[in-house]
Amino acid sequence: MRAKPRKAAKPARTITVRPKPGNRTGALVTFAGRTEEAAIGRSGITSRKREGDGATPIAPMRLIGGYIRADRVTRPQTALPLRFIPKNLLWCDDPRHALYNRPVNAPFTPSHEKMRRDDGLYDICLVMDWNLRSRKRNGGSAIFFHIAKSGYKPTEGCVAVSLPAMKRLLRFMRRGTVVRVTR
Repeated sequence: MRAKPRKAAKPARTITVRPKPGNRTGALVTFAGRTEEAAIGRSGITSRKREGDGATPIAPMRLIGGYIRADRVTRPQTALPLRFIPKNLLWCDDPRHALYNRPVNAPFTPSHEKMRRDDGLYDICLVMDWNLRSRKRNGGSAIFFHIAKSGYKPTEGCVAVSLPAMKRLLRFMRRGTVVRVTR
């Protein structure tokens, strides 16, 4: 009797983000046997995320899709669904509003993030499922995986990597990939 050939192992679907030793706002992102430098929230990491605290939540967060600036970045290879960012796309970060932590269109008066930024941070912006499915008022909004500022300056609670690192990561990502932020 012949043994059945072994199926090729599926690539891991977890990306680990851990604080960089000695740097509260720096992080190391590990995936598929690789490690990349990253930036995290200006307040480091927290298990008690609150709106506006500047911290990155300690949690497993699934990627659900993302946005790309087609006028600045060519569409990278990825199985993750990416949509082009229209000029009027915003993200509501007003915890009192019914559309809190949701994409909205301009004009929109309540507090929001502009998704089509001039600084390039959201040229590729991936949406993680933090506080999305069952939203909690003041539980934190707009927790994205996006492009880092030069020098890996801190974020407002997101995870950010360089553009080359993002392109490497995107080849590995698909809907449901887990970004696990740990201590």
